[in-house]
Amino acid sequence: MPLVCLGLSHNTAPVEVRERHAFPATRVVEALTALRDYSAVKEAVMLQTCGRLEIYAEINDYETGVAQLRSFLGNFGHGSARERYDLDSYLYTLLGRQAIEHLFRVATGLDSMLIGEAEILGQVKDAYVQAQHARAIGKTLHRLFREALNAGKHARSQTRIGDESTSIATAAIEAAKARLGTLDGKSVLVIGAGKMGRTAVKRLRLEGAQKLIVTNRTLSRARELIAEVGFGEAVEMPGLVDALAASDIVVTSTGASNFVVTRNKVREAMERRPERELFIIDIAVPRDADPQVTSVPGVALVDVDGLKTVVDEKLEVRREAIPQVEEIIDEFIARFSQWYQSRLAIPVIASLTQKAEAIRERELERLFARCPDLTERERMLVTGMSMTIVSRLLHSVVVKIREKATTDRDEALVHARLLDELFELNLAEQIGELLPHLAVVDDTDA
Repeated sequence: MPLVCLGLSHNTAPVEVRERHAFPATRVVEALTALRDYSAVKEAVMLQTCGRLEIYAEINDYETGVAQLRSFLGNFGHGSARERYDLDSYLYTLLGRQAIEHLFRVATGLDSMLIGEAEILGQVKDAYVQAQHARAIGKTLHRLFREALNAGKHARSQTRIGDESTSIATAAIEAAKARLGTLDGKSVLVIGAGKMGRTAVKRLRLEGAQKLIVTNRTLSRARELIAEVGFGEAVEMPGLVDALAASDIVVTSTGASNFVVTRNKVREAMERRPERELFIIDIAVPRDADPQVTSVPGVALVDVDGLKTVVDEKLEVRREAIPQVEEIIDEFIARFSQWYQSRLAIPVIASLTQKAEAIRERELERLFARCPDLTERERMLVTGMSMTIVSRLLHSVVVKIREKATTDRDEALVHARLLDELFELNLAEQIGELLPHLAVVDDTDA
């Protein structure tokens, strides 16, 4: 069954397109559950960040499965059909080894908007956990995502890909510094107390921000964040205009599906302080700030796509680590591919073992029926001996076919078909279904 990745990212789609296909965090499990109802989709994981929306899936048929994944994205998009743009022009489809390598590049931070960004590994893990909760993940994607997480950890521990603590949230602070020169004495409003907001708040304190205001849909979370960092003020969301009026910088990152920072709110706030500029940094997808806020005099806005150029020069150390990370990726691709290819041997080994075990048990029953005077210890010894004989007879067969499945698929197929015929395992259909899909992750096809 083919492995595929279907998605769009900062490399193929601007933020105004990505946000139309973003799923609220509370709906991801629901979406994955709905995806399970598509007939060609065997298992799936949905990876969503501010820079990408990707579906990794094992499907029964390539053409049908990809068509169903595209239909799913179209059906769950926000807005009218006309507002959804021409989705196909922004989507990419990766098959087999390409999909595997892409996930490993994502998990190690090589495909991030900011190379090596800190948040991505946690986001990959969240995607994996959400798929488990939705019961949308099976053996293949379970193994693939575990390997991706391990690859990401190795890259960060063995190379400098994570040096210079630049993430999307800290990039927002760098953007503010680039525009204002310093944050000393500045008042900053952080909208949203999630992971991004927390990271931004912690960095703001280090940068010398004088006044901090945190607002969140749930006031208690804003208060918890203020208590954690030890300074600032938590305000309720209805007080947003007052908070905007008191601020020089706004960093916003909520999970809202509609604009939180609207033109009218910003205009009302600026009327109270026309002599001061307001710099808004929107790191949310979907966006929190209406692009029309820039029509208000004294207001500047940068969104998540605009942050990359701000911090590009700070990432040279990380770029130097790319060749090392790519070597790690190659090792993990080879490891996963070896496991994936070995699936050809699984039905043969399982059926052969089950048949041998059935014969062993049947013959033991006949023996014990003919020798009713055997003691319990004698029965145990005979049973143990029969198990040893079967195990030793099958050992070399099992080892050889597993090795061939990972090193020489054609010869492994010959062996599998021969064993199927000799031992009447009735596996011809299973072997035929597996073979074409195993080919797509073969190293020779890279």
